[in-house]
Amino acid sequence: MILSASGWRKVFAADGNEESLSGDIGSENKILCALIAESFAEYMIDRLGRMPVIVLGRDTRPTGKMISDIAIRVLSASGITVKYLDITAAPEIFCYARNFDGFFYVSASHNPVGHNGIKFGMNDGGVLEGYENSKIIKNFCKKCAEVDAEKRAEDLIARADNLSVGEIYSSAAKNKQAALKEYFSFMKKIIAGTEDKNSQEEVFSEIKNGISARRLGIVADMNGSSRIKSIDKDFIESFGIEFLSFNDKAGAIAHAIIPEGENLSYCAEKIKEEQLKKRFEFTLGYMPDCDGDRGNAVYWNERTNNAECIPAQEVFALCVLSELAFSCRRSAGAEIKRAVAVNCPTSMRINEICAAFGAEIFRAEVGEANVVNLARKKRSEGYEVRILGEGSNGGNITYPSGVRDPVATIFAIVKLLTIRDSEGEKGLFHLWCEKSGQEDKYKDDFTLSDIIKTLPEYCTTNVSDERAKLNVKSNDKGALKGRFKTVFEQEWENFIADFGHKYGICGYEADTTNGTDELLNAQNWNNANGGLKIRFFDKNKIPVAFIWMRPSGTENVFRILCDVKGNDSCMEKELLDWETHLIRRADSE
Repeated sequence: MILSASGWRKVFAADGNEESLSGDIGSENKILCALIAESFAEYMIDRLGRMPVIVLGRDTRPTGKMISDIAIRVLSASGITVKYLDITAAPEIFCYARNFDGFFYVSASHNPVGHNGIKFGMNDGGVLEGYENSKIIKNFCKKCAEVDAEKRAEDLIARADNLSVGEIYSSAAKNKQAALKEYFSFMKKIIAGTEDKNSQEEVFSEIKNGISARRLGIVADMNGSSRIKSIDKDFIESFGIEFLSFNDKAGAIAHAIIPEGENLSYCAEKIKEEQLKKRFEFTLGYMPDCDGDRGNAVYWNERTNNAECIPAQEVFALCVLSELAFSCRRSAGAEIKRAVAVNCPTSMRINEICAAFGAEIFRAEVGEANVVNLARKKRSEGYEVRILGEGSNGGNITYPSGVRDPVATIFAIVKLLTIRDSEGEKGLFHLWCEKSGQEDKYKDDFTLSDIIKTLPEYCTTNVSDERAKLNVKSNDKGALKGRFKTVFEQEWENFIADFGHKYGICGYEADTTNGTDELLNAQNWNNANGGLKIRFFDKNKIPVAFIWMRPSGTENVFRILCDVKGNDSCMEKELLDWETHLIRRADSE
């Protein structure tokens, strides 16, 4: 089992097939579930010094029902009050849990359907940070090692009071409605950037006016996910946006879960179908993952007369552009320290967007909890951090949320399209063109393809690309990165002789990230399981590319990535190939 702050995950299907559609988890996994629930119960009781109230829910994976049932039984038998939601999206349960003490969410996020797992959190809207999560991990591993672990787990499940368990289940529908209502209201705060209802309505009025003037339709490939049971349809239609969903039977997962690459093609095809039917309003689409916290976008490109997927890094860039422009427009003339928090492999295009708006950028190690905690830290230092996220995975976290959300992603793009010039005030896209020195590219009848063409141009490895995952033999990933430094330095002069001439690379610096800490120009590259990035500079000390690596916290792979300024895919390929070669060499020494 992968045990990390981002989630505990493994193949839970009893047949061991990671693509299994079976709901049976088998006897060994039942034991694990009971010990997980007991470990979490002990952590919460010890931390709070009283019996907590916990919200429990699941995504739509077949094994989720059985895992949830065991968790309900063990938690309730421990004296904990359980508020069960049944199928719920991650942002929904995180939001609802703010009213209680914490949450226990059964999900494996974007992993294949036979996988499942657990996400833990308190009532701050995000997953439990690494140090606190490690306490549960330590207790869980200790329980698994006990001689009587199996018998203990069976007793934990058996001691639950069936009457109490029945009441938990019978209250689920009422809890679900309360969660939806809370989430709907919270999403309004996220989009408008304020809790003041009058100010919210001013923002929503602008969005609705923009929609009524041009019409907008959104297509959603739900792929059997938990978002089918969430607010998407009602919320989106409340703005006068046409909404069309498909693959919208909960649990009927039609294709691979991760919302990237070819999995977005189904949404693109649906948009194209609607365009051929002359339903021209359908120009934007999205696909969430199974737990509904991540979603990437598709749009109709009138230039190519085709529906096209927006790469994950560009989706995030659009959201950052939108929210920074929104912040500047909302507080025109005010002195505000703006910042954006991202993960280490987020493309450098974000640096250029931040620079245009006078915002600083701060980087954390990969992991949603790391980015969320970094943003909290910067807010405590006086920064406005309205938007944050893991650009390498697409999607965004918009404050006050502490989790990615495809509805927030879609509405960041909707705001870009609908909040236009009015009464002497520039719209969001016009502000971006002005601040980025691209005023000549602005026009009143712009479309999303016009906006995308103004984004800083970079060529970045897609995280779903097979080239982005390496299987390595070394168990000590820190030592592997230490050896990587040795072979890197050995080959640097030959690299410069070739790549320096070809691509204008003259120097480099290494940066490491661990948790919320980034160390620039690090001399020691052995930073355990943290991230390592090598930035390459031209003769003017301007960064032109980077390569990055880190052992995955949710899969047994070593992740790598390359980011190159401009559209030179050959440079991206050659740099990534060189990085792969160096890692292979370091792994064999």
